[in-house]
Amino acid sequence: MSENDQHAGAIVIPSRESRTQHVVVNSRFVATIGSASDIESAKLLVSRIKSEFADASHNVSAYIIGGGNSSIEYCSDDGEPAGTAGRPALTVLRGSRLGNVVLVITRYFGGTKLGKGGLVKAYTESAQLAVNRVPRAQIIKVYKVIILLPYNQLERVRALVKLYGGEVLSESFTDNVEVFVLVPIERYPVFQDAVKEMSSGKIKPDIVSATEILAPIPV
Repeated sequence: MSENDQHAGAIVIPSRESRTQHVVVNSRFVATIGSASDIESAKLLVSRIKSEFADASHNVSAYIIGGGNSSIEYCSDDGEPAGTAGRPALTVLRGSRLGNVVLVITRYFGGTKLGKGGLVKAYTESAQLAVNRVPRAQIIKVYKVIILLPYNQLERVRALVKLYGGEVLSESFTDNVEVFVLVPIERYPVFQDAVKEMSSGKIKPDIVSATEILAPIPV
């Protein structure tokens, strides 16, 4: 898939786990952000970070599973005053438009109390830093498609695959050419029509299966 291709309705997620640090009045905040496909995976990621930083003062967590109107949200202050840590972190995640995202902000207390307003600001800044720096990818639903065609139509089919945001997986050359491609599900009907029109109805793409892929998004 083209890295510059944006797909309506595709969930954008962290493409890998990343970590940032932020110091506020001697308190050190370590933000770990990653991806989870379901609640159980999110809980496991939070548990792993808590175990890694078991000596920390707090391990504040927030996650959003799914995306858009079907998402499930969670946050925990982990001992910080109510509403000063988990809720600000979750608010930043909402604003990021990321889905299937888990954030754990670890705090090592620096000896000076920040007050409720100071904590909200510190956790918000730590979450924003993590969100701004994490690499992203789209979850795109695609069809795997097989196309049988004569040699003289191969370049035109390749061009249509590219035009509609698809990707050629393989090409097999015998009497004709057998091509396997991935095409975004949302664009398949117009891709199919374009192939039929181009070949006067002689070439018909056939769906083999449906799957999901990750397409990196350039920073």
